Amino acid sequence: MTAPVLTPDVLVVGAGPAGLTAATALAARVGQVLVLDREATAGGIPRHSDHPGYGIRDLHRFLSGPEYARRLVDRAGAAGVEVRTAATVTDWSGDRSVEVTSPQGRFRVDAGAVVLATGARERPRPARLVPGDRPAGVYTTGALQNLVHLHGGRLGGRAVVVGAELVSWSAVLTLRHAGARTVLMTTTQRHPESYAAFIVPGRAVLRVPVATRTRLTRIVGRGRLTAVEVEDLDTGRRRTVECDTLVLTGDWIPDHELARSAGLEIDRGSRGPVVDTELRTGRPGVFAVGNLVHPVDTADCAALDGRHVADPVRRWLDSPDHWDDAGVAVQVDEPLLWAAPGRFRPGGPTPARGRLLFWCRDEIRSPRLTVRQDGRTLADRRMPWPASPGRIFRAPWSVLSGARADAGPVTVSVR
Repeated sequence: MTAPVLTPDVLVVGAGPAGLTAATALAARVGQVLVLDREATAGGIPRHSDHPGYGIRDLHRFLSGPEYARRLVDRAGAAGVEVRTAATVTDWSGDRSVEVTSPQGRFRVDAGAVVLATGARERPRPARLVPGDRPAGVYTTGALQNLVHLHGGRLGGRAVVVGAELVSWSAVLTLRHAGARTVLMTTTQRHPESYAAFIVPGRAVLRVPVATRTRLTRIVGRGRLTAVEVEDLDTGRRRTVECDTLVLTGDWIPDHELARSAGLEIDRGSRGPVVDTELRTGRPGVFAVGNLVHPVDTADCAALDGRHVADPVRRWLDSPDHWDDAGVAVQVDEPLLWAAPGRFRPGGPTPARGRLLFWCRDEIRSPRLTVRQDGRTLADRRMPWPASPGRIFRAPWSVLSGARADAGPVTVSVR
């Protein structure tokens, strides 16, 4: 039997904030827009992140995660977007054609343009190479929130959270909702990676002790977690912390399998596809947005990526013969690990929100950013905000304003 073929103007893969916002914006500019998502319910990570703080930059509202997800889904539906859930894209069958498997059977989608919005995920324990036993009670934040907020799971007892990022405090709130008390948050950094607006009330109101310059060295428990071993990185001393729940937060990696199978250029630092300021990949008519490109940013910033991509997609559909993926590469020196976008055309369009995004391995409280090209210094300025592991470091796009198209790659460093 021949599988059915759908032919939308635009296919969006991923029904999180970036994908749904892109689809909603595109529905007003092009014809048929189809969104596919492998989950049973659209909305992405926010739908099981049941605490406030979502929608500030894109919807100008202060919403809980589930309410934010519902609003994005409703807006897409009202715009005429077709959203199919429990539909997994398994492979490419052409430049803008994919194979899909769903409970209703297999089908193919041949689209005029494809927007990849598959997001990012936290690395599980095996990828972090944490030694010790293999007991139950060890989660990533996503697995924890899925258990608690979608399936009504209860935990109780004592919990340890590895990491001190924004998502780490989200895990603390979920643990509290599930009846567990966070007895320790551990981070290898000298200061917690999150913003002070989260750290101060987290310590004072939630009474969560934060151990900086520490690392998890062993998991203890046969059958069920009973304790973890934590090492002080400055003294080498180790202590055992009794707990029955461990949450591994942060350490993000893009859900890039579809991008890799397409043969797209992958950034060695972020492991997401390289895009230009219009979020175009190296394959004509294929775009990438959100945390697939810059893991991991807040949901509303990912959504603004989706809004930004709508005009470039429309321009491609209007003039498919004018795809030019050439441009100047953006490179970084350590402790910066990656930059997004990774390519740009001098004098061309600016990226979403006019920002150049970075991820920094080390904490720099007062960073000085330097941009060079072919021996010339294009910018050398002190930034008014810190560069911190665990969150995006942003710079104004104007730091690249002096770049030339014929002078080779641009290199960005901080000190």
